[in-house]
Amino acid sequence: MAGIVSYGAYIPRYRINRNTIFNAMGFLMNFPTPGEKAVANWDEDSISMATDAGIDCLRGIDRNKVDGVYLATTTQPYMVRQNSAIISSALDLRPDARTNDFVASTKTGTSALLSAIDALKGGAANNILVCAADCRTGKPGGPQEHQFGDGAAALLVGNDNVIATFEGSYSVSYDFPDRWKATGEKFEHAWEDRFIRDEGYNKIIFEAIAGLAKKCNVTIKDIAKIAYCYPYPREHASIAKKLGAEPTQVQDNLLDKVGDTGAAYALMMLVAALEDAQPGDKIMVVSFGNGSDAMLFTATDNIKKVKGKMGVKGNLANRKELTSYEKYAAFHNAIPIDIGMRGETIPYTALSLYWRDNKEIAALHGSKCKKCGTPQYPANRICINPKCRAIDEMEPYRFSDKKAAVFNYTGDNLAASISPPAIYGMVDFEGGGRAWLDFTDCDLEEVKVGLPVELSFRRKYVDEGRGIHGYFWKVVPVRS
Repeated sequence: MAGIVSYGAYIPRYRINRNTIFNAMGFLMNFPTPGEKAVANWDEDSISMATDAGIDCLRGIDRNKVDGVYLATTTQPYMVRQNSAIISSALDLRPDARTNDFVASTKTGTSALLSAIDALKGGAANNILVCAADCRTGKPGGPQEHQFGDGAAALLVGNDNVIATFEGSYSVSYDFPDRWKATGEKFEHAWEDRFIRDEGYNKIIFEAIAGLAKKCNVTIKDIAKIAYCYPYPREHASIAKKLGAEPTQVQDNLLDKVGDTGAAYALMMLVAALEDAQPGDKIMVVSFGNGSDAMLFTATDNIKKVKGKMGVKGNLANRKELTSYEKYAAFHNAIPIDIGMRGETIPYTALSLYWRDNKEIAALHGSKCKKCGTPQYPANRICINPKCRAIDEMEPYRFSDKKAAVFNYTGDNLAASISPPAIYGMVDFEGGGRAWLDFTDCDLEEVKVGLPVELSFRRKYVDEGRGIHGYFWKVVPVRS
């Protein structure tokens, strides 16, 4: 039976207290919103976060068995160039894996999940990875700046060894004019909040839930957890009362910890519900955005076997407070930043070279000697082991999923960086191999020789003149 095989999530390390935003821009607002929200680092976007969520989801799973990648987002870096194909390359999936982008609505997370399940039922695939991520920037001083949070979720759906079976869905579609953004615009527009809440969420969410309950012949009392998108913290509990649900049945909306993560919002709550689910629990997830998708899952005995995931809980624990509003604004490119002459010129990207070395760049492929087993990066025809030196005896070797330790490092205050100093150095991989890489999500004071690190897919640069987003792997302190 079709269902969820695995789950993963990614929440940026940095969090900003909403009072910090209010202290900087409160002269334009009446009162601060409680809690904090997740803030993507300057080298993160929806592609990088979706990739890291996919890595979390695919831990312990043979990537050759993944038949496709679907990406749901409203903040795709590329309008013409498939964003999900970049993720597929970074995850080192098979070249015949299907890729597809679902964009333009915050409902696309569940829409992509439904499409993946339909593909399974139709026999077009056996396993599909669904990633949802958003990195939205609210206009400084506006309510969306408080509301929007950054993050990603990933679900692997398949027919075998499922941890939650898919029971059914009910969808409604409306051209409801709550939020919109035209091509080329940086910030979203929004209509009046009371209209969005009363005419949108309160009516459309109820319609989707009622339709699903009738279709699947269940009542609210049958549901262990109900996860519904509702970005108004004060009114969120009132929905549960109207539904007749107990407070224990309502999934934490994460608004005071992460924020509204757009296309990833519904799936992130679903991941959080799966983390605490027991066999037999029914979980209802309901999205919102030009309508709503309501989906019902039932946890199986396999839910107890899930281990080694960062998930939502692990990512929530891996946090560092960002105390500077100005730094937050710089990370999101909400204000222009002068990073010096070294940052004014972006080297020309030779896309033909990128294509030839795609495995080496996107998937961090090196080589491994078939004679002595020595791995090395970048790939080479000659074994680096002085006792071997075999020629043309190499096989592909992926470094992106290997742990490593710092061999040496440098903090460079002269290098162009949004968050100086730039930190880079040499790392030694478990099992052999060494590479020179940038460090991120860390401060110079916490880096030391021998520090355990792992790989994270990040945005290396943005060439605005040529419209190119460049990506590569960086190292971060091991997240536990």
